[in-house]
Amino acid sequence: MNNQLELTTAAATKILDLISADGNPELKLRVYIMGGGCSGFQYGFAFDKLVNEDDTIINKELPDSNTVQLIVDAMSLEYLHGAAIDYVENLRGSHFTVQNPNAKTTCGCGSSFAVD
Repeated sequence: MNNQLELTTAAATKILDLISADGNPELKLRVYIMGGGCSGFQYGFAFDKLVNEDDTIINKELPDSNTVQLIVDAMSLEYLHGAAIDYVENLRGSHFTVQNPNAKTTCGCGSSFAVD
């Protein structure tokens, strides 16, 4: 496990399911931070097969011996240090979530945040 950013088993399992459904095993989930949202910054998720020079790759091995990779660029990693990426299914639907200890305030939907 990488102590910079955690990928839960639920999130890794969903990523693997989505990659398998797409049929492209080279895909990785990229998580990034962008400006905007009601609190100042918001999280973004996209599948990508390209890894840039400043990217960090977080590997998560699943119990069935499959490995899922998460990609984070250097700037986003600063805001995500110590965070956990999870996948939840609830009354709001199913989606990836970020539990970020660096977020000082968040919006009601949890998709944007502010830091000091």
